[in-house]
Amino acid sequence: MTENAVRSVALAADSVKTVSGIDVAETSPEACFARLHQILRDELPHCVVFGNGVAAQEIAPRLAYRLGGSCAGDAREVNVVGGKVRVNRAVYGGKAMASIELRSIPAVVWVRARAMEPAVEQDVPGIVQAIERGEDILVKAEVVERHAEAVEGVRLEDANIIVSGGRGLGSAAPFERLQSLARTMQAEMAASRAACDLGWVPHSWQVGQSGKKVAPEFYLAIALSGSSQHLMGAADAKQIAAINIDPEAPIFKHCRFGIVEDFDKVVDLLREKLAVKLGWILRRPRARCFGTSSTGGSSTFF
Repeated sequence: MTENAVRSVALAADSVKTVSGIDVAETSPEACFARLHQILRDELPHCVVFGNGVAAQEIAPRLAYRLGGSCAGDAREVNVVGGKVRVNRAVYGGKAMASIELRSIPAVVWVRARAMEPAVEQDVPGIVQAIERGEDILVKAEVVERHAEAVEGVRLEDANIIVSGGRGLGSAAPFERLQSLARTMQAEMAASRAACDLGWVPHSWQVGQSGKKVAPEFYLAIALSGSSQHLMGAADAKQIAAINIDPEAPIFKHCRFGIVEDFDKVVDLLREKLAVKLGWILRRPRARCFGTSSTGGSSTFF
């Protein structure tokens, strides 16, 4: 954890304890799990909260079992009621919400990205304390190889605006036009599972029950029917808009704005209108330099 991250956490917590030697991005989940268990078996906190990373989802249930606690994942809310930790999470493909009480302590929970409002900062930061690494841990499993796809822009889980395409686009080619629209909107690209499985776009774009869970301020679904599995991944979006040729598409039951039309007639026109509306053409910054012309006069280049 960087110094800036520690300071940010300290403004929202009474105390912060840092441990060196645990880098989730580089260390194997087995080693992270062993180190966390070594630390928390003595602390035995009431509740342990993780983010929604892959490593967290792997470590959380194992840590709960080893500590004699209970685990829940994909939480949208975490509360303490009568001394018990309660977690609210989506069930039945996002069609309903369940409130789960974790009776065994500690409660180990991983939460959906951007599902909660930022913590209120305190006037006085909490106390920061470094914890010794402790004895060396023998890890029987190790990571022998890593593969990471090149990713541009911000993570989908952190995106404020998302443009998402579905199987209704017909092929991979229309996604290039959607990317042009996304650049105009300063948005990130996403897709349905069907579009990813067909090989039109990378699987890192997949949003849905078996993909990424996102919570942007605005989610634009294009040629995407809106199955319950997909909507479970985008249920936390503040606003959803849709473009679909089928007026009976399920997506229209969940969006605030919708256009019933062939995407082919809408996408390019929408991009042009937004470019003018957002002022990208008329007000974009220009590089300016000054020089001397061959006639000795001043020249300006834009």
